[in-house]
Amino acid sequence: MSLSIPENLEKVRQLISLYEERYGRIDKAVQLIAVSKTHGADKVKTAFEAGQFHFGENYLQEALDKIDALQDLPLHWHFIGPIQSNKTRPIAESFDWVHSVDRLKIAQRLNDQRPSTLPPLNIMLQVNISNEDSKAGVSIDELEALASAVEALPRLVLSGLMAIPEASNDVNTQRNNFRRLREARDRLLASGLHQCQHLSMGMSNDFEAAIAEGATMIRIGTDIFGPREAR
Repeated sequence: MSLSIPENLEKVRQLISLYEERYGRIDKAVQLIAVSKTHGADKVKTAFEAGQFHFGENYLQEALDKIDALQDLPLHWHFIGPIQSNKTRPIAESFDWVHSVDRLKIAQRLNDQRPSTLPPLNIMLQVNISNEDSKAGVSIDELEALASAVEALPRLVLSGLMAIPEASNDVNTQRNNFRRLREARDRLLASGLHQCQHLSMGMSNDFEAAIAEGATMIRIGTDIFGPREAR
């Protein structure tokens, strides 16, 4: 018998607390982002009623429908999918966080299209930490220049870095990839980009390694909502 969404959330939260203690992290240092893509607004509401406030979405129109349906709830919406230039306006208008910025053109459009009535948009730069041709993300070599340019945009806050490393079941490989992202973040902090604090890294199969290496946000979907629904 499968567990309910509240039961799944509690199980994930207990693991997060366990790993925070195991690796010497501060209690509640890690924010859980519940990835609700392909799951309906009813499931998001169920998760909210179980104490979950942060939700990650990959598909823009689907996300906008949910944001509209649940606008009366105090939710924090994170866009974590690829960003096309023609999709930046609704992202800038509707989301609190964007994890997947990997080029200056997209950052500039989000900045220009962020309504002045809203707080500045929290931006994470997506880094191609494993140098995979099939993955989006700025390279480590180009990261500092992009970060400096984004930092200068007034309607954005450069809040951290995100990565989706190559899939591996080897814990040492997982930790090495996440360590590279943490070290890249630390170099940006040392260069004076003091708001670049967050590390969005770790999903269902590798979030223990991510927490061990300093993740401040982990993105969990299937372990909370079950298998993805057909779109």
